[in-house]
Amino acid sequence: MSHSTEISAVSPFEISVLPRIVFGAGCIDNLAPECLRLGRRFLLITGKQSFRRSPYWPRLLEVLSTVGMVFDMVVNDEPNPDLVDTAVQQYRAHDIDVVVGIGGGSVLDAAKAIAGLLPFGNSVLDHLEGVGKGIPYHGPALPFIAVPTTAGTGSEATKNAVLSERGEAGYKKSFRHETLVPKVALVDPELLKSCSAEQIAANGMDAFTQLLESYVSSRANPFTDALAWSGLQRVGAGFIAAWQGGENDSAAAGRSAMAYAALLSGITLAQVGLGSVHGLASPLGAFFPIPHGVACGTLVAEATRINIVAMQTREPKHIALVKYAQVGRLLTNTPELADTEARNALVDLLSTWTQRMQIPALAQFGVKESDVGRIVAASRGSSMQTNPIILTDEEIGALVRVRL
Repeated sequence: MSHSTEISAVSPFEISVLPRIVFGAGCIDNLAPECLRLGRRFLLITGKQSFRRSPYWPRLLEVLSTVGMVFDMVVNDEPNPDLVDTAVQQYRAHDIDVVVGIGGGSVLDAAKAIAGLLPFGNSVLDHLEGVGKGIPYHGPALPFIAVPTTAGTGSEATKNAVLSERGEAGYKKSFRHETLVPKVALVDPELLKSCSAEQIAANGMDAFTQLLESYVSSRANPFTDALAWSGLQRVGAGFIAAWQGGENDSAAAGRSAMAYAALLSGITLAQVGLGSVHGLASPLGAFFPIPHGVACGTLVAEATRINIVAMQTREPKHIALVKYAQVGRLLTNTPELADTEARNALVDLLSTWTQRMQIPALAQFGVKESDVGRIVAASRGSSMQTNPIILTDEEIGALVRVRL
């Protein structure tokens, strides 16, 4: 007796350029050979502390300097256009072959932009979306190797360098082009050992939010859904262990899970976009000194709840409602829950994470009720365009107010 199963056609999708990915504990030892494969004159861009204090830094310098020329610079904070332009002018005369970014998302974004502009010497403001001159960038960029030392932004797998200016007229915008995608993403979970519990919490919430938002994105496709789901599984299994830290096998497995999840979140966001949390994180990070991961972590539970309520009210058959339920069952390990219960369980769990990991509220960074209007007005950028449902200004404002 034969049985036929009805299947639907896979909807069309397109996947943009990805880096060559090297993943695994100890793969930092591959960095020098990867550099030497691409050139002999190196610009190494790092954060101010953790990697430079590690035993890897002197070993890397020793290997590279014996066969070539090494230049290095430090990125202390979220990069702005002036930092990028200054670096381009400083190092342009040195005929750099390879740019290496070793650090968190800020370091990788700065290095990505510098690699893109060193061949040309012009200002990043010529190309920065929304605030620049609107001149198309065509590349090519210098070969760029991305080595994340945090598990958050997934910048090692994206084509955009996020730059910001903080203040009343602040902005957070992207310099974006496929030639900016790293040649190599070298992801070693061992590098996360230097991260504090606070960093693991904020960065992990960023990676989780990117996975969740791309999973329910209006542009989601079967390819990105598979990657996002794999990342969400790893977050569920490893986030708490990574956050609790230590030298035990559980903590090491947790760090590996979160490094993998962050990498996948970068791949999925680059393909299908994000949602309301990142729509709001942009003006919040521009107007106030709020670290990106903290902005995501403090908003994601309430943003998820508001999205769910909006869809239940206006689009009760929306596929994202099914997806939120799937994630709720996954993260709470309760496969028997009905959809409504599973969605409620997801929101409750995210609220619990926010409280347990002591993710700060917005007021701690100076956000006031009187700021809500301009935050909402500036939240309609590209990320908000792929939120699963169009939220009203009132809904977005309510989201911000809950987290003041």
